[in-house]
Amino acid sequence: MMEQWLQDIFNLLPGGMIFVAAVFVIAFLEALVAIGLIMPGSVLTVFSGWLAFQGKAPIGAIMAAAALGAMLGDLLSYWLGTRFGVHLWQWSLLKKRQRLLHMTELFFVVHGGRSVFFGRFLGPIRGLIPFVAGASQMRPALFCGYTIVSGILWGISYPGLGYLGGTSWQRAETLTSRLGLLMVLALVVTLLMAWVRHKLLPKQE
Repeated sequence: MMEQWLQDIFNLLPGGMIFVAAVFVIAFLEALVAIGLIMPGSVLTVFSGWLAFQGKAPIGAIMAAAALGAMLGDLLSYWLGTRFGVHLWQWSLLKKRQRLLHMTELFFVVHGGRSVFFGRFLGPIRGLIPFVAGASQMRPALFCGYTIVSGILWGISYPGLGYLGGTSWQRAETLTSRLGLLMVLALVVTLLMAWVRHKLLPKQE
């Protein structure tokens, strides 16, 4: 049974299609160039899976909303890249992150089209890769192929991770053990992301 303070928060949140629409908007905004840098979409999407387990909305609908939002966000970022190219680099929010932009460009050069797939799972550059792909004139069909596959996998895995976390939370008997599970889950995700970044992101001189 949920602790009372969690139950109170849970009751304040909208459910049904409003909740599903919110997941779509979160996934969409995280995939946008610049906005994705300040949008904790992955964390919120994982949490949406946990809320789905608690009955806020069907997990299938949440997965579909997350995947669709991610794909459409990527497509818009790609279009912005083809339309504005490097001129958008002068936007104040991006201008403050020149090192990250340079890392993203190197990542795209090293991995080519596959960077669209890998980038979907790399938080710091998730919203930048589609824009760089567009600015680099990557073929639309190739970009769409990688975007569809990665968007579907991301939409299934991130809410799914939260949903599985909900089952573990329910099975744990005490608050201490439940918080311990959350800490272990956070540690595993952090270490996995660090390993992926170390293997995939090019080292800068």
